[in-house]
Amino acid sequence: MTTTHALEVKSGDRFRFGENWARFLRNLDGRRVAEAEESLRSMLDVRDLRGRRFLDIGSGSGLFSLAARRLGAEVRSFDYDPQSVACTEELRSREFPADPQWRVEQGSVLDDTFMDGLGTFDVVYSWGVLHHTGDMRRAFANAASRVAPGGTLFIAIYNDQGWISRYWTIVKRLYNRSVLLRLLMIVIHVPWLLGARWIARAITGRLRLERGMSLWRDMIDWLGGYPFEVARPEEVFRVFRDAGFDLEELKTCGGRMGCNEFVFRRRA
Repeated sequence: MTTTHALEVKSGDRFRFGENWARFLRNLDGRRVAEAEESLRSMLDVRDLRGRRFLDIGSGSGLFSLAARRLGAEVRSFDYDPQSVACTEELRSREFPADPQWRVEQGSVLDDTFMDGLGTFDVVYSWGVLHHTGDMRRAFANAASRVAPGGTLFIAIYNDQGWISRYWTIVKRLYNRSVLLRLLMIVIHVPWLLGARWIARAITGRLRLERGMSLWRDMIDWLGGYPFEVARPEEVFRVFRDAGFDLEELKTCGGRMGCNEFVFRRRA
C-alpha cells in the first residue's frame, strides 16, 4: 500500500496530504484541540463520547482522533497516506502514550477486505476525506458499512459548484504535476484565496477557522488536494437514505466553495 501511494504521488495523481499535516502539527496547541472537541460535540449533539467506539477514516493529522479520545471514545484511526499515519501516531504518543484504547494503522477505505475486518462502530467520522479517494461512491458504501445499527456517520463532502469545480480539478492536477507548476498555482491562487477568506470572515466576524484548522494549511490542502470529487447536498442525502440512514444534522457551505457536513444515523 505504501508503494502504491508513492507511485501515485510520483505520477502526479495524488497530493501529499501527510506532508501538509506534518507541518500543521508543528503549531498545534490546546486551543485548536479544544475547538476540535467542540466541533464534535456540536455536530454530534453530545456532551462526550464515553462508552462509544469511534472510527476515524482518513485521520490526517490525528487531531480529531485525539479530540474523540479526549471525549472518552475508544478510537481506531487509519489513513492511506503513510505520513498521515505517522502524524496520527506522533499525536497519540504525545497525548496518550501506549494507550490500548487508541489504535492507529495504515489502510484504505476502498479496500473491502480491510474495511470488513474493522468491525462496526458507534461513530464513523470522515471529514473531507471520501472525496479524495478516487472513487467517492465506493468510499461512501464502505464507510456506511462500518456504522453499527443505530450508530452515527459524520462526513463532510466538497460542494459541487458545476464548472467552477471542474476548474479546480484542473488546478489540482497541475499542482501535483511538478514543482514549477505547484509554485505557479500557489502564486496565482493563494493571494486570492486568502484575501477572499479573510474578507468573508471579517464581514461575518469569524476571523478564526473552525475545527481548530490552520488557514494556510487549509489553502494548500485545497490547492493540491487530489484526487478530487464533489457532490450536491441532495445527492449525498439520497445515497445514504437509500443505504438505510436518516439525516440528523446538515451544515452547508451556502453553495460556495467548501464542504457540506452531514450527520446520519443508521436505522436500527
